[in-house]
Amino acid sequence: MYFLPAGRAALLFLLLAAANVLVEYGYYKQWPVIHPLYKLFFGRMLRNSRGEGKFELSGGPYVPAAAFLAILCFKPPVAVCAFTVMLFGDTAAALIGRKFGRTKFANGKSLEGVLAFIAASALVLIVCGCIFTYPPSLYLKGGIGIVLAAAAELYEKKLHIDDNFSIPLLVGAAMSITW
Repeated sequence: MYFLPAGRAALLFLLLAAANVLVEYGYYKQWPVIHPLYKLFFGRMLRNSRGEGKFELSGGPYVPAAAFLAILCFKPPVAVCAFTVMLFGDTAAALIGRKFGRTKFANGKSLEGVLAFIAASALVLIVCGCIFTYPPSLYLKGGIGIVLAAAAELYEKKLHIDDNFSIPLLVGAAMSITW
């Protein structure tokens, strides 16, 4: 995302997103080679919320799709930070929320998961800020973006936008706003 020229990186992530959608469709249609391999590698990780007879994407294709848009919309240091926030923050929220989540919200997510998202994302922001020498205002904007992204993750089902897609775009947009 950072080291390739923007056009090549964007094309790479667009192709990865398209390939991911094609593979998931092949899994849904039970194509001979795709279905058993996909089930072997990802079967245990798949959510059971898929409607009977209805094709629904997993969170997978949204990751390269968000990377594609982040590259097109944001400067490289912002795109890298926003995308890394999604990778680490969302993972922390899932792991901590499932293992230690005691204070549940109505949607089943936990306060502990949300706090883990914010803590991991703040750490990413600090590390990226040190690497890319962010000005103080970018830390503030990044913090606002992280809070917005935490809310989007918390209300993912009501918003009907996958958090793998919304998190990097919200963080990147907040960091890119000029005041």
